[in-house]
Amino acid sequence: MPMLGDGAGAAAFRAAASDGASSSGHAPPPAHAGASGEHDPSPAADAAPPRDAAQELRTLHEFLRLATTARTWNELLETVVDGTRDALHADVTSLYLLDRDGLNLRLAGTNGLDRHQIGRAIVPFGEGITGRVAAMRQAMVIVDVADDDRFLWVRGIDQRRFVHSMLSVPLTWRDQVVGVLNVQTETHRNFTDGDVAQLSAIADLLAGIVEKGRLQAEAEAQVEQLVALDRARSELIALVTHELRTPLAVVRAYTDLLAEEPPLVDRTSRDVKRRQTRAAWHTGTLDQIERLDRLVDSILTSVRVIPDQPAAVETVDLAAMVGELVDELAPLLAHHRTTLVRSRRLHVLADPARLRQVLEHLLENAVKYAPPDTPVEIGWRIVEGVVHVGIEDHGPGIPPEWRERIFEPYARRETSTARGSGIGLYAARRLAESMKGRLWCEPGATGGARFVLALPAAVAV
Repeated sequence: MPMLGDGAGAAAFRAAASDGASSSGHAPPPAHAGASGEHDPSPAADAAPPRDAAQELRTLHEFLRLATTARTWNELLETVVDGTRDALHADVTSLYLLDRDGLNLRLAGTNGLDRHQIGRAIVPFGEGITGRVAAMRQAMVIVDVADDDRFLWVRGIDQRRFVHSMLSVPLTWRDQVVGVLNVQTETHRNFTDGDVAQLSAIADLLAGIVEKGRLQAEAEAQVEQLVALDRARSELIALVTHELRTPLAVVRAYTDLLAEEPPLVDRTSRDVKRRQTRAAWHTGTLDQIERLDRLVDSILTSVRVIPDQPAAVETVDLAAMVGELVDELAPLLAHHRTTLVRSRRLHVLADPARLRQVLEHLLENAVKYAPPDTPVEIGWRIVEGVVHVGIEDHGPGIPPEWRERIFEPYARRETSTARGSGIGLYAARRLAESMKGRLWCEPGATGGARFVLALPAAVAV
């Protein structure tokens, strides 16, 4: 954490506080005590400054203005400790905030102690003056900390600068203690009831501001951590999937080489069955390579579901695209009976590449969970200016409680026919939404699952 220097806001507040001290004829207490800790025994050392209610109100107003306009968490803490010190004409101010587990109070800001201990120095809840103030929710005045057994000397802080007198008040927000605000002097001082009331008023007004600033700082830190984690995850998956593509390409090339047979010119094969078996092996191997390729694509899609660029929406001939896609995915659909339930010719407003990806995910999902040699039906119709594209299988169907959950990332419902990766449907819905479309699941007419993609209609003929 950076050193807390005298910023412009703190300087302005100090000027306001100093004007009040001068107008009342009071000078701040001496800023130096001897190494032995002896204090000036003269009556002037014990005297409290004359009170000026109007000036205290103006000072408090300026204090709150600076606190509420602080741009960063560090600037807010600096304003709190500097403003409190000047308002009470003290030498040292320290702010301790209660850890979220409620076990310790941790130094959050100071302008007189060792600032390298900020975030490190802790006081157990209920121990020492600071811990007791938090536990009892009551202010405490210590005239001489050296003679008070309750004072908890914190290693690395208190021995660096001798503190003589001390006033501590709790910070409470929504009936919960969030911290403790301490002011200390290097010389003897009898803090009055007026001092206690003034510091308590400052603490009451600052508690909510400090806690909200703390919540914002914690939220920002969590966002930064999540962004870094997501970036690292994306880079790792992208690297792994990229490295998978090279061996897949090599496997495909060797598969093609192994499947090569000498051409038959004006003659028949002496072993037809052998040639057929090798051809079947070649086809099966290519099918598995294609499957791995699609899996790699799905993993990459889950990392970068939506490209950085907005959807390039244009008019798309739905029948033409579905027909081309079914032909391209013939190896994937080979073990199912694909049926196109044609209706009138429809055009939709969509990004062609993203629409193709959505339909690929839905078709892959259908053949993955539907038993072999069962129909996969693709149809479309227009409903109030919106085209509904339906892909229905004759598989086991999806229970009602899973019809939304399956669109969550990595949500998988295992069946006796297949196991999914939990990526495809999540990516499909995100891609549909990027085109101002919708995607949902509903029960099919024969007990299977029916996925419906809704997109704006461009032309209905």
